[in-house]
Amino acid sequence: MDICENTALSRNPIVARSGPKAKREYEIDIDNLSHEGRGVGRLDGKTIFVAGALVGERVRAQQTGRNRHFDEARTQEVLKASADRVEPRCPHFGICSGCVLQHLVSHRQIEAKQRTLTDNLQRIGHVTPEAILQPLTADAWAYRRKGRFSVRYVEKKGGVLVGFRETDPRFVAQLRECHTVVPAVSALIMPLTELIGAMQAKREIAQVEFIQGDGPVALVFRNLVTLCADDLRRLADFGMAQDAQIFLQPGGAHSVHPLRDDYPALGFNLAEYGIRFEFKPLDFIQVNASLNAAMITRAIALLQPTAEDVVLDLFCGLGNFTLPLAKAAGEVVGVEGDQGLVERARENARRNGIANAEFFAADLNQDISAQLWKTQRFTKLLLDPPRAGAIEILKQMNLEGIRRIVYVSCHPASLARDAAYLVQERGYRLLQAGAMDMFPQTAHVEAIAVFEAG
Repeated sequence: MDICENTALSRNPIVARSGPKAKREYEIDIDNLSHEGRGVGRLDGKTIFVAGALVGERVRAQQTGRNRHFDEARTQEVLKASADRVEPRCPHFGICSGCVLQHLVSHRQIEAKQRTLTDNLQRIGHVTPEAILQPLTADAWAYRRKGRFSVRYVEKKGGVLVGFRETDPRFVAQLRECHTVVPAVSALIMPLTELIGAMQAKREIAQVEFIQGDGPVALVFRNLVTLCADDLRRLADFGMAQDAQIFLQPGGAHSVHPLRDDYPALGFNLAEYGIRFEFKPLDFIQVNASLNAAMITRAIALLQPTAEDVVLDLFCGLGNFTLPLAKAAGEVVGVEGDQGLVERARENARRNGIANAEFFAADLNQDISAQLWKTQRFTKLLLDPPRAGAIEILKQMNLEGIRRIVYVSCHPASLARDAAYLVQERGYRLLQAGAMDMFPQTAHVEAIAVFEAG
């Protein structure tokens, strides 16, 4: 259907606000911070999780949810403030769910994330690292170069909303600015709102993904209907005026296509290693460029590759670790489940003149017994799995001869489970572990750990 021919049909309905009203208000002292960034207190013997509250504070809170074992609440007034409380930069803080820790000074944020990591290792994995790595930090603001804005047309709110989800995920926060995304993206929020509000397909644009390397921002519009000529012209004019690359996504990921054929390739440089990565607009890249560079340097230092090493890099993506590792190791093999990323990794290796890196496509959560790369003997292993962790592939791996493992984690609970397996079932020592602040101002915890054969 062409939306210009029929604008009456909306495929993106808004869920009406519903649910139980808050039942209680109370004053409560906060004595801990949860792994989700909420204050934790106890009242009448029951645990209360309080959004917007910090350790050492006394707050007046309104109940937002009730559970048999705990209640949830939101801070209404800070009666006694923590010395670590700061004024949030963003006017949308507390409504938008994009970040929940702007009211906590940055060095306390990473300390809390370090505690989350060690708590998970001990509570879930029953393992303790022999040493704690200094937390890895970089840019705390204006760092997010990849993400997704939801889009909703809500007539009662004056038209189109462009932003992240509210703390109630049924709704989209009406953003004017964002202090965690890169400046070029923040500057596009209001122009995007105006653009989509003027389109005939304003009810059928579901989301806009953004990504930026070293050049212009790329925007992927998820269009649920075929766009008419007027809307295509508006998008083209917007791209020219804002120096942005415009892509449309009428279907799945493979349907993404550029509005123009002459866009330069998207990419970023890793200056320390003399490497340039090129990528497609929906490809995964680490969101924080400065932290990513520091993370690669730390991972290589921990893995200690030499010219005699054959390194296996599992969940390798575009070759984010593989190609820098190839500068120091004798040979590196990267394995990734996404065939498109594997193709880009191979192209990146060729473009950078790296001949000692080889890439294979394989679903690492499935049986890999038929994979030829699995029969090769490796001396070191790097893992960078998604949130689910790496337990399935670790159980299938012949780890004999692998003296050292560096594990980069985006979810401390799965890292803790996998660490327990490596230590208790495969005989490795957990030498070091530490948090990395890939997502400042949020409660999200990334970590890195190094294991050595016993």
